[in-house]
Amino acid sequence: MTNSDRVDSASRYIVASPTAVYRAFSEPSAIVQWMAPAGMTGTMLAFDFREGGSYRMRLTYSEPGQGKTTADADEFSAQWVRLVDGECIEQAIAFDSSDPQFAGVMRMIWTFQPGTDGTLVTVRCENVPAGIRPEDHEVGLNSTLANLAAFLESE
Repeated sequence: MTNSDRVDSASRYIVASPTAVYRAFSEPSAIVQWMAPAGMTGTMLAFDFREGGSYRMRLTYSEPGQGKTTADADEFSAQWVRLVDGECIEQAIAFDSSDPQFAGVMRMIWTFQPGTDGTLVTVRCENVPAGIRPEDHEVGLNSTLANLAAFLESE
């Protein structure tokens, strides 16, 4: 069940070009390095980077007992709704869970605003499932952005 009124978002300035940020989404080997928030590891199960394409990913918790799909993992499918190189990426995310609190499709819109020596990356999540606590989502989104910054700024 989604909460259609709920929007969660986070932003971070990253010392990388908007095109470099966009490219970090285009390779499955890159995404698994930065997408998983702290305390989780990512595994790519399927990947087709194009508008209308999709990917499937598993996020495994280092501490079992927190998962939405299994006791130790969250799995989700994501469709690439809109891809504009160096500007934005829009995804439609569906979590695999038998719990109706995680049902529905969440929209994630990533925008890349160029700056003097980098990019302001903002992720906006719409229709967030009610089962995702706002405080946990805030921590997770900021952790993912920190991982993305570390990945790009170390290149």
